[in-house]
Amino acid sequence: MRHRVYGKHLGRDKNGRTALFRSLVQALIISEKIRTTEPKAKAIKGLIDKLITQAKSPSTRRMVSQFLTHKQLSDKLIKDIVPRLGNRQSGYTSMVKIGRRMGDGASMVQVNLLTEEVKEPLKIKETAKQTKTFKKVGV
Repeated sequence: MRHRVYGKHLGRDKNGRTALFRSLVQALIISEKIRTTEPKAKAIKGLIDKLITQAKSPSTRRMVSQFLTHKQLSDKLIKDIVPRLGNRQSGYTSMVKIGRRMGDGASMVQVNLLTEEVKEPLKIKETAKQTKTFKKVGV
């Protein structure tokens, strides 16, 4: 029975799961998109959301560097990715199904970080005023 058992085990022990989740999250931060199986993507979705939320707060950035073992990754997350998220409060990732894997038929997804690119407003060039003249139609 699975009473009070939290999360997906994915056929690994605790240390193996931790290493898998850490490496997937780090790969997602490095390339901002990864291809993985659907259960693994669902398992790391909550982790990456919590990590980004912690990176937004200056008081909990130390926890981010505990999870991400490389200083360059935590710097990229804090200085590059978090500012591009804008005012988004949650839902930092999107999962797009890309079909089944050829070898074993596992459902594959592509996980993307949703970052809002800052777009400059369109500048409309002012041209010479064009006046339209209407012909009066005889009534």
